[in-house]
Amino acid sequence: MRLVLQQDNEILLSDRLRDAHAVTAPLVRDVMQLVCRRHSHPGRAGAVARIERLVAEQAWAEVALALIDLELPQWQLRRLAYDGGEWHCALSRQREMPEWLDEAVEASHPDLPGALLGAILEAKRTVQHLGRPSVPAAPRETAPCAILCCDNFA
Repeated sequence: MRLVLQQDNEILLSDRLRDAHAVTAPLVRDVMQLVCRRHSHPGRAGAVARIERLVAEQAWAEVALALIDLELPQWQLRRLAYDGGEWHCALSRQREMPEWLDEAVEASHPDLPGALLGAILEAKRTVQHLGRPSVPAAPRETAPCAILCCDNFA
């Protein structure tokens, strides 16, 4: 039931973002509430403080880029273009791959921060759909190792 509600919230938020002419503080807060998992992590206090400062300054594009760094560290900005009155944003996990081989997420919006936030929502949806975390897991155990000297002293 909770997953269905979360998916409904994502769809409603995507629709609100698509219909908005420009990004507003309530819209950014709603995206942050949906996307942010590591926002309260003690090791990320500096990044969180920076995002809060950018929100206070209403620097929406910078907020979106900081959210990518904080919440989607394996995703990178692949393409950002303005064409036909809209901004087009693509995020990718493997930016160095040829574009036709890459599985990038894309979003477009008349407003630059709207395109960035839309791509963030798409990346989050992709991560949830694949069932893989956006951050690689650390190995749980280390294999025992033996030190062996291979020098020939003869």
